[in-house]
Amino acid sequence: MDRKKDLVIRGGYNVYPREIEEVLHQIPDIVEAAVFGLPHKDLGEEIAAVVHLKEGAAITTDEIRAYVKAKVAPYKYPRFIKITAEPFPKTGSGKILKRGLRERFETL
Repeated sequence: MDRKKDLVIRGGYNVYPREIEEVLHQIPDIVEAAVFGLPHKDLGEEIAAVVHLKEGAAITTDEIRAYVKAKVAPYKYPRFIKITAEPFPKTGSGKILKRGLRERFETL
């Protein structure tokens, strides 16, 4: 059920989270990344990302945002990025539970 709607519609544009996650995984300091949509008053949904960095990594959210912005279309880069030290919630088969991250997004 968690992947049933693995598509973000931002201002009428379709954004597939997997595409953004693949760009995030190109950054050497990032161990795990999850991208999903958050409700937005005007655009319908806004793109958000939660990333888990390697121990000792010093990359900032602005640097992550700039990297992704340079690699994808202007409407696709995540406007909200959270860095967490906590492991991502996962299913028994090891897939990231984005629903769990979405629910914790404000508290990260």
